[in-house]
Amino acid sequence: MDLSNFAISTSTLSGPFDAKLAAIKQAGFGSITLGSKDLIGHPNGIDGALDVLNQSQLRVNSFQLLRDFGGFEGRFLDYKLNLAKTDLQLLGRIGSDLLLVCSATSSNASGDVDAIADDLATLAALATPLGIRIGYLPLAWARWTSEYTAAWEIVRRADRANLGLVLDSFHIFARGTDMSQIAALPAEKIFMVHLSDYMWDVMPALDDLIDTARHHRVFPGEGGHGDRVVSMVRTLQKIGYQGDYSFTVFNDDYLQCAPSAILERARRSASWIIESVSSREVQT
Repeated sequence: MDLSNFAISTSTLSGPFDAKLAAIKQAGFGSITLGSKDLIGHPNGIDGALDVLNQSQLRVNSFQLLRDFGGFEGRFLDYKLNLAKTDLQLLGRIGSDLLLVCSATSSNASGDVDAIADDLATLAALATPLGIRIGYLPLAWARWTSEYTAAWEIVRRADRANLGLVLDSFHIFARGTDMSQIAALPAEKIFMVHLSDYMWDVMPALDDLIDTARHHRVFPGEGGHGDRVVSMVRTLQKIGYQGDYSFTVFNDDYLQCAPSAILERARRSASWIIESVSSREVQT
């Protein structure tokens, strides 16, 4: 395990897209989780952003994000699937094969597990001829699917080869989900792992939880739950997970800093995780 196993979300960094990519390359990260705003908001449009991306030679491990998906009917489902088709077409141009999809937070969504699984199976079927995978990410504040254990049951029922899980340490810790169940997951069905930490000893009420998730995450090792991050990564290594660990750290304070300064924090965090995982494996 080394720095090549770690990626960073472009949404973690401030500044123009071109400057972000140059700083990421300079810092030694080989891949990124690409935020849609970096493409849509580029001064030269999507084509200009894609030119810069291609020149950077950075690998795009995933595209972030189709929000609020699963358990809809009628026009709501049609609307979501039409948005998904736009994202899938864009992924083909980006050269990435993984679309991240968040569990539903809307009051219009059903909690019927089979209905959610059917929606994800439909989405996966749309993605199949394009060679794209769908990564299902349960949000801690989702209306129905808020834990990775529930998300895995939905992925299992949908039974599509190109549909898998996205594990996010923030959302797992925020819900207090038993991490021991990660050891029972098939590694090949974990498509991405997001890593971040937070300062709270105990996660606060819902509104503060969402605020923390969107504005106050920190890198693992900077918050109060670093040991849990290390334990999670160690378990994933043991079951044979070989995908990326992406730092998805939304923090308003970080956005006030130069990308190079934040990337140095990311490098320190990655080094700390690598050393901690290695040390614990030796002790075991």
